Amino acid sequence: MTTERQHPPAVAGVGGALPSRTGASPRVSLKGIVKTFGSHQALRGVDLDIYPGECLGLVGDNAAGKSTLTKIISGTYIPDGGTITLEGEEVRFSGPADARNRQIEMVFQDLSLCDHIDVVGNLFLGREISRGPFLDTKTMLAEARKMLDALEIRIPRLTGKVAQLSGGQRQAIAIARAASFNPKVLIMDEPTSALAVAEVEAVLALINRVKAKGVSVILITHRLQDLFRVCDRIAVMYEGTKVAEREIGKTNLEDLVKLIVGEGAKQ
Repeated sequence: MTTERQHPPAVAGVGGALPSRTGASPRVSLKGIVKTFGSHQALRGVDLDIYPGECLGLVGDNAAGKSTLTKIISGTYIPDGGTITLEGEEVRFSGPADARNRQIEMVFQDLSLCDHIDVVGNLFLGREISRGPFLDTKTMLAEARKMLDALEIRIPRLTGKVAQLSGGQRQAIAIARAASFNPKVLIMDEPTSALAVAEVEAVLALINRVKAKGVSVILITHRLQDLFRVCDRIAVMYEGTKVAEREIGKTNLEDLVKLIVGEGAKQ
């Protein structure tokens, strides 16, 4: 089984070459990241680089450490050891707001959308535009259309409640909201889970468009086939350790599965 036959790899990076091979510096560099919860060591000295304009797939079995790692990058957890460097500057986030101020966004699996608020309200939740004491709904509607058009997202009625949208449309709204903050890093947790085939295709295309804007995307997914549609590299976690990195054109499903379950060389 070959990758090329079953899963044509996405074009790597913005210009067609891996950033790590063009001499680009990492946007985010993790060195020796350690995290312990009680007696459980969730991360054991993880090193990882993420480059501008690439999608890095982060995979592993349950409790492998991938969620803990991304929560450290997004400021939810504070590491017990190691360093985080953002564009050459060592940083230490005190919480998610601190990471967001440094243009790191995360789209969680539950999306964090308000079902009974319309699309516009969800896009501007917490940063509403006002004119005097009143919401400037006209401006927010116009800006929401621009926001969605920039990512080629088609939502017929922006004043309709989010609860009325399909799973794929809801996912698109969550991604658009995160992308509207002009992130340098966008982390996505299982964005294609429980979606119909057509909606999966739409979300993957959206990820590629976000990546093409120079955003560093980190994708957590159990749908390994999706990795070959959007990712440039894949990092495999096992029992709190990064056991392997693979360029997308130099791996296949069989290789990844072996690494995920703890087989194969550590490299």
